[in-house]
Amino acid sequence: MAGEILDNRGRGPAHPGLPTIHPEGRKFGIAALGVALLFALFAWETLAWPTAFLALCIFAFFRDPERVVLQDEDAILSPADGIVTQIVEVEPPREMMVDDGGAGGGLGAGPVIRVSIHISLFDVHINRSPIGGTVNRVVYLPGTFINPELDKASKNNERQHIVIERADGLRIGVTQIAGVIARRIVPFIKPGDMLGAGQRVGLIRFGSRVDTYLPAGTDSAVVLGQKVVAGETVLARIGQQALLEGVSQ
Repeated sequence: MAGEILDNRGRGPAHPGLPTIHPEGRKFGIAALGVALLFALFAWETLAWPTAFLALCIFAFFRDPERVVLQDEDAILSPADGIVTQIVEVEPPREMMVDDGGAGGGLGAGPVIRVSIHISLFDVHINRSPIGGTVNRVVYLPGTFINPELDKASKNNERQHIVIERADGLRIGVTQIAGVIARRIVPFIKPGDMLGAGQRVGLIRFGSRVDTYLPAGTDSAVVLGQKVVAGETVLARIGQQALLEGVSQ
């Protein structure tokens, strides 16, 4: 399915099926299966079955399904699967704004809307680019592993800032934040890389949070508590400001 064009008038094939497993997770799943087989050879069934189940859980955690990415220049796509837990107006992190001497610039000063998405253990953990453009910077910061739901997690937890710039100069900031269980942020990109909207940029292991810093003058197009899908859900539309209300039911 990758690379195929689909539209709202029925063009393009749909291929429902099992998602692939990202290479980052295959080694862990295969290792767990190997241990399960070893237990089975020694007739240690009380250990073999739980270990085999653990291997299946690992494969499920690292699943990497294909997504249908909307080709819309005004759309800012969700970078993560999960639940929207915060929509607040804040100053971007200093690391996203300071001039680091590199070729690419950071975000401008001034408050912008930050949309925070909590990724549970049961969500897909592959993160995707909200827009197409050039990776200006990737800044990794060590830190603590407190509950990612807390606001201070954006400043204290282990995290990685990414700034992406479109050809027209518009910049978006994305922060991957490790949580209580998540202890490793795995990047797939580096400064200077060219990305398409919805392209895979990294993953965070075992539950976490992803923050998106929208451009100035842009409101969120999602509401608190909404389930979003990386690469498919429209998180915001550039330059659009409007009050949106949702009803839980």
